[in-house]
Amino acid sequence: MMEMNVLQLNKGAEKRLKQGHLWIYSNEVDVKATPLKSFVPGEQIIVKDHVGREMGVAFMSPSSLICGRLISRDPKQKMDQSLLVHRLKIALSLRELAFDSPHYRLVFGDSDALPGLVVDRFGDVLVVQISSVGMETLKDELLVALEKVCKPKTILFKNNGKMRAPEELESYVKVGFGEEIEDAPLEENGVKFIAPVVTGQKTGWFYDHRMNRARLKDYVKGKRVLDLYSYVGGWGIQAAAFGAESVTCVDSSSLALSYVAKNAVLNNVEDKVNSIEGDVIEVCRQLIEEGEKFDVVIVDPPAFIPRRKDQKVGERAYQKLNQLAMRLLNRDGLLVSASCSMHLSRPALVTALRLSGQTLEKRLQIIEQGAQGADHPIVPAIPETEYLKAMFVRVLPL
Repeated sequence: MMEMNVLQLNKGAEKRLKQGHLWIYSNEVDVKATPLKSFVPGEQIIVKDHVGREMGVAFMSPSSLICGRLISRDPKQKMDQSLLVHRLKIALSLRELAFDSPHYRLVFGDSDALPGLVVDRFGDVLVVQISSVGMETLKDELLVALEKVCKPKTILFKNNGKMRAPEELESYVKVGFGEEIEDAPLEENGVKFIAPVVTGQKTGWFYDHRMNRARLKDYVKGKRVLDLYSYVGGWGIQAAAFGAESVTCVDSSSLALSYVAKNAVLNNVEDKVNSIEGDVIEVCRQLIEEGEKFDVVIVDPPAFIPRRKDQKVGERAYQKLNQLAMRLLNRDGLLVSASCSMHLSRPALVTALRLSGQTLEKRLQIIEQGAQGADHPIVPAIPETEYLKAMFVRVLPL
């Protein structure tokens, strides 16, 4: 095996790695001993603490803020096809334990010890997102490993996400193995869907809210439901399938709403489901003006706080959105308020809800709280792996 280059850390910078984290920030590197510009993007290197003790092997991204990601605690173990197969098998065993059908997030990056890699499984279709230059260099080995572990008919590389830009990676979407596709079928909580894996957001689907969407079953029977930021109907179609009287899906994407219609037909609920295309905030204001009311309002927006510096603006946005949602509820209605912003803590979401209720003179009861499913495991030493929140809130007159 070719000898690997060494990255030396500043004094004390090894603490987070020792606690179980995988990230190395550029300001933690002893750049006098090991200048960052001396490393090749994507190469695998030995990480040493300030006195020369070996910490493991990492992928290098010398021009990024997170310049290194630990991939092995064994200094002699590089990431190769064999290790990829091993880690994929470990990831697969969790999903097969938790889920009855092969529809789930197979790989959740750092949580599955595969930094910079996300793989969503749609039966015999795998959709792969690579966000680190190190994993990109192993793309061919990854294809072989995925074929060996999952035996799919198609592997699609959906490498057009914004996370590739900091790694200076090109953007592309192409089939790496198998037949050309546009869509992929899946089943979630007994409800069937078609996901636009090529043209849709991210991998085409969001498996993370699976367990939260399952909880709708107890609350929507015979109810009027409003699904804000519906995308292709993950929440709304399930609400209809669970017995809602009517469901209105709101999204700014005509493509997404065309899939809402397809998914409604797929589940024989097209007579219950309608959609409104437009900016969600503006649509809410229009519905309020028209005097519309719903029994259940679902609020699952995109991340309003993508970076820590967006914290204050983002928290105000969550408050504003939830306040509008509450105004659209019937007396004794249910608000399902979700956030995928890692930077928005659970207490901060509760605060946004409290302030919204206070402004509208409503009494709130949080009756359930949800998080991400088992296919998005949380690593205690890596707080960034925990990001999803869902609050089921009863909204009453004061």
